[in-house]
Amino acid sequence: MKLLNQSLLYSSIPIFIVISIWAVVFYSNMLDEIYDSIDDGLDNYKLLIIQKSKRDTVVLHKSEFDESNYAVKEVPASLAINIKDVYSDTLMYMLNEEEMEPVRMLTTAFRHQDTYYELKVISSMVEEDDQIANLTKAAIGLYVLLLLSIILINNFVLQKLWKPFYELLEYLKSFRIDKDQTIPQIKTQTQEFIELRNAADTLISHSVEIFNHQKLFIENAAHELQTPLAVITNKLELLLEENNLTDADAQTIFQVMQTTARLVQYNKTLLLLSKIENKQFSNNHPLFLNEIVHQVVTELEDFAQFKNIKLTIEETTWVEVNMDPYLANILVSNLLRNAIFHNVKNGHVLLRIEIGSLTVSNTSKNKKLEESKIYERYYKTKITDKSKSTGLGLPIVQAICNLYAFKIKYAYNANHHSFTVKFT
Repeated sequence: MKLLNQSLLYSSIPIFIVISIWAVVFYSNMLDEIYDSIDDGLDNYKLLIIQKSKRDTVVLHKSEFDESNYAVKEVPASLAINIKDVYSDTLMYMLNEEEMEPVRMLTTAFRHQDTYYELKVISSMVEEDDQIANLTKAAIGLYVLLLLSIILINNFVLQKLWKPFYELLEYLKSFRIDKDQTIPQIKTQTQEFIELRNAADTLISHSVEIFNHQKLFIENAAHELQTPLAVITNKLELLLEENNLTDADAQTIFQVMQTTARLVQYNKTLLLLSKIENKQFSNNHPLFLNEIVHQVVTELEDFAQFKNIKLTIEETTWVEVNMDPYLANILVSNLLRNAIFHNVKNGHVLLRIEIGSLTVSNTSKNKKLEESKIYERYYKTKITDKSKSTGLGLPIVQAICNLYAFKIKYAYNANHHSFTVKFT
C-alpha cells in the first residue's frame, strides 16, 4: 500500500469513529428533544383534564378514546397508588384516517373526592414520525457528507504534503549511477523531507565517487594487464622462431603461450563482467533477436562443424527486445558456445525462438547440473575441468539477464541440457 493511502487510511479511521459516535449522539439527542416536547404537551393536557374534572364530572365517565384524546376509568386505591406517569409509544385505530396510527400515550392516576381514576392521554405521532424520518435522512446525509468531505480534504492535503517525497522517489527510481545527475531541489518547508533530500544527495555523491574509482581501477587494471601480456606473447613468439630450441623447450614455450592466451581471455571476460554488473552499457534500443541468433550461428558454424555438431534454428515468431546490441550478441554467443563446448561427438544444438523467449538445448552425457551452482563463477563439471573453459560464460549470461530483468531457467530432460531466457 502506498504511503499516501496508508496515511489517509490511518487518519480517516479515527475520524470515522469519532463522527460515527457524534452522529449517534446527535441523533439520540434530537429524538430526546422531540419526545420531550411531546411529553410536555401530554403532561400539560393531563393537568387541564384533571382541572376540568373538578368542574365537570362528565369527564370522569369518558372511558373510551372517541373524538377526544383521553380516557378515564375508576381504579382501586391500591392500584392507583402504584401508577406513576408512564410515557409509551403505541398504535391506535383512528376513525378519521381509518387505519392504525402511531401515538404517544401518557398513563397516570389522580384522585377526585376520595375516588381514584386512571387517566390515559394520547397525542398523534404522525407528524412527529415524518419529522423523525426527515431527521434521520438529514442525519445520514450529513454523516455521509462529512465523511466524504473529510476524506477528500485529507486526500488533497496529504497529496500536497507528500508531493516532495514522491518527486524525490521518482528521481531515485530513474537514477543511473553511470550518468552525471544531481538531485533537483525540492520545494518544501517540511524539515524531514529536506533532511531526506540532503541524505540522498550525500549517499548518491558517495556512491558515484566509489563507482568512478572502481571504474577507473578496472579500466587501468585491464589496460596494465593487457600490455605485459602482449609483451610476453611477443617474446615467446620470437623464441619459437629461433632454430636453436630443442623440442622440449619449444613445447614448454608453446604451453606458456597457451596459458598467456588464457590469461588474456580471463582479463577480457572479467572486465566485461564488471562492466555489465556496474551497468556501463546504456546503448539500448529495439532489435530483433532472430537476426542476432542467425549472426552468431554463422560465426560459430565452423567451430560446430569442427566438433561434428549440428546446429538447428526453429523460429515460430519474430522476437523484439530492447537492449544493447553488443550484450545481445554476448548473451546468444555465450549460450551457443556453452552448448557446443559441452556437447558430445556427433551431437546437436537446437536454438528455438518463441514468443518472448529463446531456448538453447544441447545433447550431453552429463547428468543434470546443480542449479544452485551453474551460475557461479569458475564452476565446472568433471568434463569441463579438463577443458579450456573459463567458467565465466553462464555467469555473464546471468549478469546480462539481471541487468535487463530477464528470467533464465535451466532444465534437463532425456540427456538434453536446456537454457531458456524469457524476455517478458
